[in-house]
Amino acid sequence: MVQVARVALVHGLWYGRPAMWPLKRKLSARGWWCESFGYAAVHRDARSNIARLAEWAAGLEADRLDFVGHSLGGLLTLAMLAEHGQRLPPGRVVLLGSPLQGSEVARRMAVNRLLRPLIGRAEELLERGAGQWPAGREIGAIAGTSSLGGGQLLGRLQKPHDGTVSVAETRHPELADHIELPVSHTGLVLSREVAAAVDRFLLVGRFAESSCGPRV
Repeated sequence: MVQVARVALVHGLWYGRPAMWPLKRKLSARGWWCESFGYAAVHRDARSNIARLAEWAAGLEADRLDFVGHSLGGLLTLAMLAEHGQRLPPGRVVLLGSPLQGSEVARRMAVNRLLRPLIGRAEELLERGAGQWPAGREIGAIAGTSSLGGGQLLGRLQKPHDGTVSVAETRHPELADHIELPVSHTGLVLSREVAAAVDRFLLVGRFAESSCGPRV
């Protein structure tokens, strides 16, 4: 019996579904069947977005369901899987520049009267970072080290960083693997090198080069 495997792509704050299309094209060229989830990051609260993501994911009707989340999208994915993951098919997760320790840039914006509306109701997840960790899933994180991004305008970020999120913020003791690549925060969804690393992790649960068997 042929199994159906899908990859769910979840965008970050201010990006929207179109931002994930370059990564979707690269992964599709490698044989992955990708679907994109869109949500209102600024105007809808975390609970509502978690519920909507869970409902959408359950409707994909896959035997295996992997997730790739960019920045806030990674935090949303983790929160959803911690609560609803047992009802979904098994699969791996790749986080792209997700501030698992909370975002210093978001904290600075939250205390600025003019900038706080720009993060809106995403503040909860961005400041908290990863809460309860999903059980039973291999999760890897990719961090960028090319410091091009508007986050620096709010003050110095701990080096190395991708212009918005520091590498230190992307680390977590429960990660199966972690890798740093020379890309910016936006570059994480544009880079061929990132797409190749995502491909490797989805196949074998590690970012290191490895001989891989056929995809399920």
